[in-house]
Amino acid sequence: MTSPSAPHLPDSRQAALRAGIASQGAAVKGWVLHAPLTLRALVRTDEIWLAVLAAFTGVLGGLLVVVINSITLLMHRVLFALDNDGRLSGLGQLDPVRAVLVPTIGGLVLGLLGLLLVRYVPGRPVDPIEANAIYGGRMSMRDSLVVMVQTILSNGVGASIGLEAGYTQIGSALASKLGRSFRVRRQDLRVLVGCGAAGAIGAAFDAPIAGAFYAFELVIGTYSLVNLAPVTLASICAILVTHVLGSAAPSLQIEVPVAIGGTDYLPILALGVISALVGIAIMRAVTLSESMFRRSALPVWLRPAVGGLIVGLMALITPAVMSSGHMAMRLGLDAQFGMQQVAVMLVLKAVASAVSIGSGFRGGLFFASLFLGVLTGTLFGDLLALVTSNPLSPVICALISMSALAVAVVGGPLTMVFLALESTGSLPLTSAVLAASVVSSLTVRRTFGYSFATWRFHLRGESIRSAVDIGWMRNLTVGRMMRREVRTIRRDTSLAAVRRDYPLGSAHRIILVDEAGAYAGLVLVPELHGSEEDVTRLDQLVHYPNVMLLPQMTVKEAVALFESAEADALVVVDDANTRQVLGELTEQYALRRYTEELDRTRRELSGER
Repeated sequence: MTSPSAPHLPDSRQAALRAGIASQGAAVKGWVLHAPLTLRALVRTDEIWLAVLAAFTGVLGGLLVVVINSITLLMHRVLFALDNDGRLSGLGQLDPVRAVLVPTIGGLVLGLLGLLLVRYVPGRPVDPIEANAIYGGRMSMRDSLVVMVQTILSNGVGASIGLEAGYTQIGSALASKLGRSFRVRRQDLRVLVGCGAAGAIGAAFDAPIAGAFYAFELVIGTYSLVNLAPVTLASICAILVTHVLGSAAPSLQIEVPVAIGGTDYLPILALGVISALVGIAIMRAVTLSESMFRRSALPVWLRPAVGGLIVGLMALITPAVMSSGHMAMRLGLDAQFGMQQVAVMLVLKAVASAVSIGSGFRGGLFFASLFLGVLTGTLFGDLLALVTSNPLSPVICALISMSALAVAVVGGPLTMVFLALESTGSLPLTSAVLAASVVSSLTVRRTFGYSFATWRFHLRGESIRSAVDIGWMRNLTVGRMMRREVRTIRRDTSLAAVRRDYPLGSAHRIILVDEAGAYAGLVLVPELHGSEEDVTRLDQLVHYPNVMLLPQMTVKEAVALFESAEADALVVVDDANTRQVLGELTEQYALRRYTEELDRTRRELSGER
């Protein structure tokens, strides 16, 4: 099929145009293999086909969760000499030699692998939240595969982290890859990335609603009717895959209350506050651990080995500190531990998780926060029994704190509420979990202000507070908005010459430059013609000589500078030192573009096309 020609262009121009389009298409296809044109058109124009693509994403996510779980369980059995029914964190004791050597040697392998990655795979991986907030859902498949392998290795050798970071990273990256192959719109690509995360979390916990709301709250950043179908389909399809393959997460077998009295809500709310404070302490501990490892004389590649050694030594006290703690959490909910043992495990698990992440192991705190919440709630329930005659059951406190502490660390109150509902099937308990989760979320927001993911962004200097799309704001720069066709005059030009060249009404303002061509200020044309007789030099009328815009500034930064300078227009220069004039930007135009983009984002968030 030949490309249509433009009749108003000469043949040579048409040939060049066709060659340019062909070369551009080849360059794109070198990175992304595009789906057939008919399928791309269906997905772009019909929500049903987007939902079908989301369902396929969920199937792939479910398969990946099964594969990752199988590999890590095999590593645990081989490296720690477990029997077929054994689970690492649920053991009473481990072989001391293996408990110490496996995480230490595994950390060394991870560190050496990091050296190779720095050399051959440069750059920093982008997680789903950051991808949706800044890059419009674009994720690197290569970097995500690296994160998945590092997460499997970290968890497989016993580091005290969970696999959910690997689940969501690879699931979302696959969704991003599929979306780009179908060339979907930016907003649809962001939704597909959320579908990948929803399928991963739903399959990991056998909780379709929790998986869907994980995507809504944490990855997409909002809920809308347009997003509902693809996200929930992805989560359900991922769970169906795990059930078909016989790898679904076992449900919790717990006696739940028929009703919770009104007086019980006072300790429940107190438990929400305590869980939030414990969550903040854990996030601070991770930062402190990273800082201590950075300040040490240890090379980067050796730090995971030292962290693995510390975790291995703590595993000699209790193996519950190793890996994500699935089985240990279930034993805790079955009241298998005494109060003193719970307190020791709480401290050791928190330290082990902080050391594991701080030393360089790759993983997440999702499941670790659930386990730590169970320990916190159990300890709270045991202590409550000592001071009251009609206390809440420690198991009920454990379930409530499990969600409340996860809300503090991970964020997403509704995600954790639905996880509790799907795990227990108890509406009275879910009401209590909702109350504690709301209190926990408010406490964290007022005292700390971040979840674990957004706290990490903050430490890197990023201003990301959620997955809501702010990438357009970074793309809408001063360099893109400025008017380049501007005239400049030297500041030593005579007043008479300037008045002759710029009669009243010919322009709003004049840009002055010095003898070297550097920006020297603005002169307003009305002031030029209405100046007093004592004004003899042009530079006596100069405004904003040291207030300039730079082309890389975002529209938000530009608007803030307009407001602080009380200026209607400012000059754009290449650099604050050389001050070579590139163009001009008015406050009115910047505000109009800013408002237009805000309105577009609002329509997308509300599901309008």
